[in-house]
Amino acid sequence: MTSQNAGIDALRIDRSKAKRSNQRSWLLPAILVIAALGGGIWWWKAKPGSVEVRTIAVREQSTVGAGPRTLLNASGYVTARRAATVSSKVTGKVMEVNVEEGKLVEVNQVLAKLDSSNVEASLRLAEAQLESAQKAVEETRPNLDFAQRELKRFAELAATKVVSDSDLRRAEMEARALSGRLIRQTAEIAIAEREVAQWKQQFDDTIILAPFAGVVTSKNAQPGEMISPMSVGGFTRTGICTIVDMSSLEIEVDVNESFINRVQPGQPVEAVLDAYPDWRIPAKVIAIIPTADRQKATVKVRVGFDRLDPRILPEMGVKVAFHSNENVSTKSKLTSITIPKSAVQRANDRDVVWVVRDGHVERRAITIEQSTGDTCTVSAGLNNGERIVINAPAEIAEGTRVTEKNS
Repeated sequence: MTSQNAGIDALRIDRSKAKRSNQRSWLLPAILVIAALGGGIWWWKAKPGSVEVRTIAVREQSTVGAGPRTLLNASGYVTARRAATVSSKVTGKVMEVNVEEGKLVEVNQVLAKLDSSNVEASLRLAEAQLESAQKAVEETRPNLDFAQRELKRFAELAATKVVSDSDLRRAEMEARALSGRLIRQTAEIAIAEREVAQWKQQFDDTIILAPFAGVVTSKNAQPGEMISPMSVGGFTRTGICTIVDMSSLEIEVDVNESFINRVQPGQPVEAVLDAYPDWRIPAKVIAIIPTADRQKATVKVRVGFDRLDPRILPEMGVKVAFHSNENVSTKSKLTSITIPKSAVQRANDRDVVWVVRDGHVERRAITIEQSTGDTCTVSAGLNNGERIVINAPAEIAEGTRVTEKNS
């Protein structure tokens, strides 16, 4: 009976082991699902958030053309092609200064005088020596005439054997001696005349004249000071005054070499002085200096005024707009893109803006044609309808995810 019960127990299925096996089979997928959910939550919390930015949409504006189109804007200074700091040819003490700042002077007008006492004394001595040489010639010339007449008389007498040959030769030698003396004294007169001219020139050098007509812009010396044509240190001046020819005023502009292809000789220009911002001055390009500044990457352009005005002064700051040579028809339409200056940044010496695309920003280089007030006109780099960032935050970078806040 016992063996029969043991056989039946051996054939019985153990339900507790199957139950434990089923419990283990769903535990592993559950762990994997929990791990995946935890990783997703961690990634969501760890990923960078978007940056809120203010944006505006770029819009093309159509305007009716009524004149020449502006190709380039630049700034420069009013300069004088003819200006000079007037000095003296000799070192001396200033006795008179006859100019003041702002005074008009004519060509060869006396600007100042130096101490000429020593030069005048030497000039008087040279004139006296010239006069002495002239008196000696006046004395020798009649003696030579008399000696030549005596020589002629002795030659006639010697032909008749009335006088000896020795008397004739003596008369000849006296006439030759007086002739040589006259030649030497005449040369001495020429030397004395040149010496007088030299001292007169030195006297003239003590009188400083205006080399050309103009306006005195600075007075550099006073009576009693020493002046020299070269700098010798101390209290010695090197100039009396500075004169500017106001008829030679023009504008010098440094144009970035990347835009020099927009400038041509004879091109019309509109100039605006910083001192008179509402005054539009017509001008034109005189010349493009055929060399570039390696340090500044610029090319110098000379711009001449169509008409000068007393309000235009040397060294004034000026802004210029280079216009196209052809006039735009009044019926034609021009399109332009104008954006706020607050949207423009500088990077690697270029103007750039941040353009929003698909929720991210990308940096875009642009070309600014002109700036007016708080806006600037863009000639290249942007398309109609694109959205750009205004007052971009410092943490923004290429590819940053942003949330737009329309302006």
